[in-house]
Amino acid sequence: MSPQALTIETRCPFSDCLAVFLLPLSSQDPKASRPIAGVCPTCNRRASFKPLSILLKLERQVGQHSVLQPGLETVNGSDPSISPYPFALSALVEDVRSLWNVGSIFRSADGAGFGQLFLSGITGCPPRKEIAKTSLGAEDHLVWSYHLSAVDVIPQLKKSGVLIVGLERNQQSIDLEQTLSADKLQTPLCLIVGNEVTGLSVEALDLCDVVCHLPMKGFKESLNVAVAFGVAAYLLSSKFLPHDAESLNQNTASAVHKSGDFECGTD
Repeated sequence: MSPQALTIETRCPFSDCLAVFLLPLSSQDPKASRPIAGVCPTCNRRASFKPLSILLKLERQVGQHSVLQPGLETVNGSDPSISPYPFALSALVEDVRSLWNVGSIFRSADGAGFGQLFLSGITGCPPRKEIAKTSLGAEDHLVWSYHLSAVDVIPQLKKSGVLIVGLERNQQSIDLEQTLSADKLQTPLCLIVGNEVTGLSVEALDLCDVVCHLPMKGFKESLNVAVAFGVAAYLLSSKFLPHDAESLNQNTASAVHKSGDFECGTD
């Protein structure tokens, strides 16, 4: 195979760089079916890189899905740069391909009292029938927005004093329930969940303040992303949100709606 066939054109995800360059491909994944971990040759930051063709397609989605839905009121929570950030709990859903998982995350987030969801990368956006099948309309009651990359959201949240908590099991991660019991987390807090297979991107992990995991007591090493999010969401909700959650939900029901291979998928 020629050297030309072993590279892809890609782009740095950081908005202050956005350098376009060729990235070597692994011989085990010559079609770049998964993001490729590497270092940008211009800014020297680590990231998980996608093909430029996919990034350009996703970029068009930002404008297509950034539409105010009729009958819904704009709230300042739609802008992560607003300080103070208005929601105790929010979540960032990065590169979750399955639309059914996305719908389940919407439903769990709403049930647990989360105020906002940020969707990024190949994560599918409403309105999609696959999302609606598992969300049961929860997307109509949450502030949510679509962003090309997690790094378009996380730095703005951190500037507004939001604690960034990644949900991932690795050598540095700590047990979420034990962390909560030790009062090591605080609000406002944004929980980040990632791709069903590859997990959180390199750049998202690097920007997390804390990385937590759920204990696995059986043979498997991880839960389905939507199930894991639901468990973590309710642990956080029980710790930080008042018990009269119905009044909390009513107070934050107004929303701005903005709205894989690397396309928004359905499996």
